[in-house]
Amino acid sequence: MATRNLKDYIFIVLKGIAMGAADVVPGVSGGTIAFISGIYEELLETISSFNIQALKVLTKEGIKPFWKHINGSFIVTLFFGIAISIISLAKLITFLLHNHPLLLWGFFFGLIVASVFLVGKKVVKWQLPHVLALIIGTIIAFLITILNPMENPDTLWFVFISGAIAICAMILPGISGSFILLLLGSYELILTSIKDFKITTIFTFGIGCVVGLLSFSKFLNWLFKKYHDVTVAALTGFLIGSLNKIWPWKEVISTRENSKGEIVPFIETNVLPNQFHEEPQIIGIIILAIIGFVLIFGLEKLAKKPS
Repeated sequence: MATRNLKDYIFIVLKGIAMGAADVVPGVSGGTIAFISGIYEELLETISSFNIQALKVLTKEGIKPFWKHINGSFIVTLFFGIAISIISLAKLITFLLHNHPLLLWGFFFGLIVASVFLVGKKVVKWQLPHVLALIIGTIIAFLITILNPMENPDTLWFVFISGAIAICAMILPGISGSFILLLLGSYELILTSIKDFKITTIFTFGIGCVVGLLSFSKFLNWLFKKYHDVTVAALTGFLIGSLNKIWPWKEVISTRENSKGEIVPFIETNVLPNQFHEEPQIIGIIILAIIGFVLIFGLEKLAKKPS
């Protein structure tokens, strides 16, 4: 791997910040940002390097060869950016979701539409197997978006399971780890714990993420090496299917009371702007969708820089 300089690592931090911002929002995947910004396959390869061989390198050859084996500088820099983003943006994203949800979803809708084009473009030659993978990926993601959220206990064992499952989604372009947490009933608990620095919950969730990440990344890495174009086609389908979740205009079917005693939406269905019961804010949503669309293409240009 080519030697990186300070400028390269600054770009990696910025990509991590973008990934973290995406992962905070239910319906948007940090894996999508990683894919578009050109670091996805290196990320999978790096995570997969945390294995028994790495432990042998550490014990027999020392820290420096071990650090090189696991691509330590890359992964630490990237996760530093992700952590900065999640910690700093958790309150902002929560505020926007509560006060300007339509505009926020419009922005992310533009992000995902652009991502569909850019991820799909990475398939070298579209053939029947790729089209079938695209359709299957679309159906799977769409079905996930229409599942009803569950109400679950806030016990630590379930926090661990939630982390293990959600992290698998977070590294899949098009499948949102935050949305999986929402389905599991753990999203609000995790976001609140991050804002309030509840160490026990954060640590348990983090351990679950590590376990899920180390196991699932190996499988994904294998898929990319053996069936690259089919895998990319399926991931493109995941993005298309996830658009159902990010559609800005929704009608609340049922509500629930959250941990703060507030009444919040529980089950929602998509509607057309003219059927929306409040001001549809069509112009604002279109403008922000265009901004999101352009931003993704900007990330692709950023990916062409050395990193």
